[in-house]
Amino acid sequence: MFTGIVTDVGTVRKAEQRGDLRLEIATGYDLATVDLGASISCSGVCLTVVDKGDDWFAVDVSGETVSRTAAGHWREGAKLNLERSLRLGDELGGHIVIGHVDAVATVSAVRPEGDSQRIDVTVPRELAPMIAPKGSITLDGVSLTVNSVSDAADGSVGFGVNIIPHTAHETTLGETAPGQQLNVEIDVLARYIERMIAARSQ
Repeated sequence: MFTGIVTDVGTVRKAEQRGDLRLEIATGYDLATVDLGASISCSGVCLTVVDKGDDWFAVDVSGETVSRTAAGHWREGAKLNLERSLRLGDELGGHIVIGHVDAVATVSAVRPEGDSQRIDVTVPRELAPMIAPKGSITLDGVSLTVNSVSDAADGSVGFGVNIIPHTAHETTLGETAPGQQLNVEIDVLARYIERMIAARSQ
């Protein structure tokens, strides 16, 4: 479990296709405090530490995970938003994030808005009932507030978020460009409410 508050930006320094895809990720974390088997959110995907060195850790990314997450994240040189798992007593500064990607969003526009950046994205229609203005959303592992929502004629849904300068500097979202793909996780509470409503209507 995570909060969506990124604590480091790592770099994929090696990607090797074995049975699964093995990644070595360079990080500023003190790896002496990271156990093998620990969970780390890598741009919104909960992955397990399977090996480590002084300034890197390794994870295995299954074919299923690769197929359901944003293209380009799992290549050498890619930058990843990192967050270690939540511990009891930690400050919950964002919102409850599981690290399970619900869909891949496509960035439709990026523009300045005051000192911030406005990012507009589109996601598949099945997420539409679970995204609401002022609700929480996770993009590439970053906890954000939905500013606006619009339903498109093709059934997809668009929504916008603002990236303040601090977030732009401390995460990969400051380099977001139109056409880019981002991992999306909806608010877990919205997921359960939608399921309860669907079950009652059957």
